[in-house]
Amino acid sequence: MSDKTQGYTLVTLEMVKNNSQIRRYLGIGDCYLEKIGAIQHDEPHALLVAESSREILTKLGHPQRDTELAAIAGYLHDIGNLVNRYNHGLTGALLAFNLLNELGMDPEEMAVVMSAIGNHEENTGGNPVNNVTAAVILADKSNVHRSRVRKSDPATFTPRDRVNYAVEQTCLEVLPEEKLITMKLKIDQNICSVMEYFEIFLTKMILCRRAAAALGCQFELLINDAKLL
Repeated sequence: MSDKTQGYTLVTLEMVKNNSQIRRYLGIGDCYLEKIGAIQHDEPHALLVAESSREILTKLGHPQRDTELAAIAGYLHDIGNLVNRYNHGLTGALLAFNLLNELGMDPEEMAVVMSAIGNHEENTGGNPVNNVTAAVILADKSNVHRSRVRKSDPATFTPRDRVNYAVEQTCLEVLPEEKLITMKLKIDQNICSVMEYFEIFLTKMILCRRAAAALGCQFELLINDAKLL
């Protein structure tokens, strides 16, 4: 059951997850990506980013409603893949407007979610314009792991496939007292060297540093216990 304030519905992550249209759109978008051989952007990824976005703001002491909006934005951040992989953050923001409007969400809250979706990608000028956006950026960019790679033949790997496949463990650590957010990765250097990872994902890591700064924190990247950023 949802609460209403001033005629609008306090939309929750559970309401979004239980919406059959949203789930179908996420599934169709991931199927499109499978056809072009892109890494998985399925519902498990959406759920992981949703919960990680919520956890980041929760640990940093942000209001509960902000943490819920972060979870909603995290769940919906890749829905634009339904239209096209390129610029999917921008198309996803517009799709989210219609879907959340149908659920009766407050326009100001919709704007926060839309901005987070529209700014989560570095190649479309993504910026941490608010706390929710910053949390979604960090949650999304930290979800690198070999389990997301669909291809089975390493000879067909793109650089992004290889980097993701090399990652055996990943962890995003938030230390509020130290005002520090650390991405810790363990990679198989027989597949991808530490420096190659850093070179390929440099723009993503710069975006993460900006996101952490927007939350009043420093950002560190540790790969195999070596500090790169």
